[in-house]
Amino acid sequence: MTAKRAVDVAGGLTLLAVLSPLIALVALSVALGTSSTRGVLRRRPVAGRGGRTFTMLTFRTKSPLATLPLLLHVVRGEMSLVGPCPLTPGHRESTGDGRRRLSVRPGMTGLWQISGRSELPWEERELLDLHYVDHHWLGMDLVILARTLPAVRRRRHAEPAARVA
Repeated sequence: MTAKRAVDVAGGLTLLAVLSPLIALVALSVALGTSSTRGVLRRRPVAGRGGRTFTMLTFRTKSPLATLPLLLHVVRGEMSLVGPCPLTPGHRESTGDGRRRLSVRPGMTGLWQISGRSELPWEERELLDLHYVDHHWLGMDLVILARTLPAVRRRRHAEPAARVA
């Protein structure tokens, strides 16, 4: 097991244990707010490492809490805590850039997450993902992890002001 995978498993299991009450509350909240036919989880096929497809689970909410079920994918080895943004199968897989992205596991967070998130144009997010693929190492992952929560908080606090303007 590599150091990165060890951090993923230990971090994923720890976060699942610590956040399990929150995960249960979010699931209950979503269940109460949606019709029973839609369910609590959204399922989306994505391409994992090597192009292997898996069904990514997220909660049916627009909150950052929607991504909490991704911790299951991290522990199972389909995703990493840090990596490029997950893409749908076939998304530019035939290009050199697409194959490079598929050489690592997709991540719950990455350079795109701490560098502007959805405000960045798609091309810039793609460049950040490729930079990560080409230059990642455990120290970079730890820095990205440390900067993720503050980046999410900044965005959440900035959204109400952005809506008013």
